[in-house]
Amino acid sequence: MYTGDTDIDEMSLEDTSETTNLVGRLRPEMDPSEAKHENGLSIGTKQPKTTLFIWVLAFFSAIGGFLFGYDTGVVSGAMLLVKNDFSLTSVGEEVVVSVTIGSAFVAALCGGVLNDRFGRKSTTILASLVFTIGGVILGAAQNLAMLVTGRLILGIGIGLASMTVPMYIAECSPSHLRGRMVTLNVLFITGGQFVASVMDGAFSYVEKGGWRYMFGLAALPSLIQLIGFLFLPESPRWLMKKGYEEKAYAVLADIRGTEDVEEEIQVLRRVCEEDEELRRQQGDRSTIIRLLTTPSTRRAVIVGCGLQLFQQLTGINTIMYYSASVIKMSGISDQHEAIWLSAATSSCNFIFTIIGVWLVERIGRKKLLLGSLIGVILSLAFLAIGFQLAAFNSPRVTFTERGDNSSCSSFRWCEACIEDMSCGYCYSYGNNNTIEGSCVPTFSSSDTSHAALGPCNETDAQGHIWADNFCPTSYAWMSTLGLGLYLMFFAPGMGPMPWTINSEIYPLWARSTGNSLSAATNWICNLLVSMTFLTMTETLTKYGTYWLFMGVAVLALIFFIIFLPETKGKSLEDVEKLFSKPWCSCGTEHSHTINSNSRTDLDTF
Repeated sequence: MYTGDTDIDEMSLEDTSETTNLVGRLRPEMDPSEAKHENGLSIGTKQPKTTLFIWVLAFFSAIGGFLFGYDTGVVSGAMLLVKNDFSLTSVGEEVVVSVTIGSAFVAALCGGVLNDRFGRKSTTILASLVFTIGGVILGAAQNLAMLVTGRLILGIGIGLASMTVPMYIAECSPSHLRGRMVTLNVLFITGGQFVASVMDGAFSYVEKGGWRYMFGLAALPSLIQLIGFLFLPESPRWLMKKGYEEKAYAVLADIRGTEDVEEEIQVLRRVCEEDEELRRQQGDRSTIIRLLTTPSTRRAVIVGCGLQLFQQLTGINTIMYYSASVIKMSGISDQHEAIWLSAATSSCNFIFTIIGVWLVERIGRKKLLLGSLIGVILSLAFLAIGFQLAAFNSPRVTFTERGDNSSCSSFRWCEACIEDMSCGYCYSYGNNNTIEGSCVPTFSSSDTSHAALGPCNETDAQGHIWADNFCPTSYAWMSTLGLGLYLMFFAPGMGPMPWTINSEIYPLWARSTGNSLSAATNWICNLLVSMTFLTMTETLTKYGTYWLFMGVAVLALIFFIIFLPETKGKSLEDVEKLFSKPWCSCGTEHSHTINSNSRTDLDTF
C-alpha cells in the first residue's frame, strides 16, 4: 500500500485563523495581512481573478469522474441484456460486475506510487488510455472471457481516476475555488451514472447486441480526455516537489492569469523544504506505523474507515449496479420499462448530490449525515415491506403443465416457484388478474430466458408471460418508489460526506495514508456487497436482504451518533484535536477553540 508522506499543500485551509497559523510557522515575521495560501489567495487583500483556463482544466479533469460514474452505472441496465446473450448465472453476473471493483481497489493502491513518481498529468493520461482500451474490448466482446477482461481493464482506469483527478484539481485550483472545483468532479460522477442509465434505456431497443453500445460508448469521452490532457499542464505542486521550479512558475502564471505568482512560489518552496525536513526526522519509521500507534490518529482511522464501510454496507451499490434488476424483481415484466425506471431513479442521485453540496456548510457534516442516514433507514424499510407484501400476496399456481414431472410442479405459489433457480412462473392476464399460472422448469440451468415446455417455451408463446426471477404483483410501485427515496436521502449525505469528512480528520503528516486506508475500505466493502447481492436475494429472499441492509444502517446511525464529531466551521488543526478527546461526542458540538500550539495525544487508546 502506498504510504508516502503527505504533501503540505493537500491541506485545505478553511479559514483565516488557520492560514495565519500556517504562514506564521513558515515565516513568523510575515504580517498576517500579507499572508497567502499556498495556492495564492491573499488574506486581507484582493481576491485573485478566476481565469477561463482553470475551468477548462477542471472540465477535462472531471471527465475522469464522468467515466467513473458511467462505467459503474452502465452495468445496471446492460446486465439485463448481457445475461440473455451469454446465458449468465447469478454468479456470472456478479463476477462481471465485481471484477471492475476488485481491479479498481488494486489500481487505487498503486495510484499513489504512480502519482508520486510520474505526476498527476501522466497518471490521468494513463487512466484515459486504459478507459479507452477497456471500452473497445467490451464493445467487441464475443464471449464471457472478453467481457470480464474488458471490465477488469475499466476497473484499473476507475481506480487511477478516483485517486488522481480530485488531487490534480485541488493542487491546480486557487483556494477560493478549490471546493467548487473538487465538487465539480463529484457532480460529474453522478452525472455519468445518470447518462449511463439513459444510454441503457435508449440501446435496450436494439435487439441484437445493444449492450455493446452501452459499454463501448465509454471509449469516446475517455479519448477526449486523453487528447485534452496532452495540452494541459502538470500539477505545479508536483513540479515544485521534483525541483522543476521554473516550470511550476510558468504553470501557475497560466492558471492564475498573471505573472505575479512569486509569493505563491516562495510559499510552495518553503513547504517543500519543510516536507523534506519532516521526512528526514521520521527516519525509517513508516507513516502507517506512526498513524496506527498514535492514539488520536488511530481513532480518526477507525471513524474514517467506519464511514466508508457503512456507506457501502447500507446497500448503495445494489441500487447503482442492479437497479434495473431490482425493479424487474419487484414485478415489472417489461425489460425496457425496468431500464427506464432505473434511469429515473439515477436522476435522483445526481439532483440530490447538488442539494448536499448546498447544505453541507449550512447545517454541518454530522447533521447532514445523520439526517441522510435516517432517510436511508426509512427507505430501506419501505423497500423491504414492498418486497414482503409482494411475496406474501404471491399469485397461485393454478394448473400443472401436461408431461411436467419435475419438482417445479409441486409448488403452489409463484414466490416459492421462482426461488427455485430451475423453475419459472408462466402466466397470462385476464380481467386485470393473473390467470393460467403454472410453475414449469426453465429451458436449462444456463438458459432461463424461456420455459422448457408449455406456452412460455420460446417456440410456442401464446400471449403468456415468462417470469424466471419475479412475480406479477400490484405492489411493484413500492419498490420503484423505494429506490427513488433511497437515492434522494443517500445522495446529499451518505454519498459525499464519507469522502468530505475523511479529507478533514487526519493530521497533515497522516492525511494521505489515512485516506488510502479509508478508500481501500470503501472498495473492499463495495466488492463484498456487489459480489453477494444476487446470491443474498436468492438465499435470504429479496425482502430479507433489504431488512439486513436496514439493520446495518441502524448500527451505522448509532456509531455516528456516538463517535463522529462535528467538523463544520473548525480549522483542520481543531478537527485533528477532536480525536484527542474522549471517544463519545454524544451529539454535543465541540465549539471551543483549541490552542494550535498544544499538540498532545492521549496516552491510552
